[in-house]
Amino acid sequence: MKTIESEPTVIAAIQAALAEDGVAHDVTSLALVDPEAIVTAHILTRHPCRTAGATVGRHVFTLSDPSLEIEILVADGSDVEANTNILKIKGHAASILSAERAALNFMQRMTGIATATKRFVDAVSGTRCKILDTRKTVPGLRLIDKYSVKIGGGTNHRMGLHDMVLIKDNHRKLWKEGDPNRLDQAVIAAREQFPDLPVEVEVENFDELRSALSANPEWIMLDNMPPEQMREAVNIVAGRCKLEASGGITAETIHAAAATGVDAISLGCLTHSVIAADLSLEIDL
Repeated sequence: MKTIESEPTVIAAIQAALAEDGVAHDVTSLALVDPEAIVTAHILTRHPCRTAGATVGRHVFTLSDPSLEIEILVADGSDVEANTNILKIKGHAASILSAERAALNFMQRMTGIATATKRFVDAVSGTRCKILDTRKTVPGLRLIDKYSVKIGGGTNHRMGLHDMVLIKDNHRKLWKEGDPNRLDQAVIAAREQFPDLPVEVEVENFDELRSALSANPEWIMLDNMPPEQMREAVNIVAGRCKLEASGGITAETIHAAAATGVDAISLGCLTHSVIAADLSLEIDL
């Protein structure tokens, strides 16, 4: 099975990060560190978190210097306390120092996403609601960001524009052949073009909901609805399709939204404004 760090887009992202940081021209290490010095180092946590990115971090060091020996001490998806060693690196000191920042940048972001996702997943515990990510990811890091959401217990929404039809308000405004208020016709038109793909429709009120529902889409997205309207939407749909709630949902309001009976809640904040975890590399002396 292909692992995250062996995906071509992930390898390209790692190579770009190493080139961006100029690991081949680390002038500080060249000036001060014995090129023959062999050391052992660890990447460790500074606070409780759910870990993600150990395999990516390992690949950063390996691509920087294939002679480095890397051991993953804590598997992705582990819930750990502060001062837990995640990765062990042994080899040339200069190589470890040169790749340190690139490895930490990936691992801190990934662990931050996984930890934030777990927090939201825990917040909807006791309901059947899933936590979904969005396409609000860092350009070039979508696979990494969405992998981290899964490690946190979340579920990936569409990976890109190609794997699901999602009809939003702007698509309706620009629909060249139909009535933007006839969402049933929009679903039918989408199915005629792409019969093998699931269809989701964004709605803002109950009239739009009923129009979309009459064409039996796989999903309907409830856009910026308060919990009482979500609950009514659940009653109207009565299990005929899946319901996704989106927009304006926070850590403080997510349980109330999930308790309405919606099938999923999508959160752009999982990836667009995540707080990176505090990880550090320490040299063993």
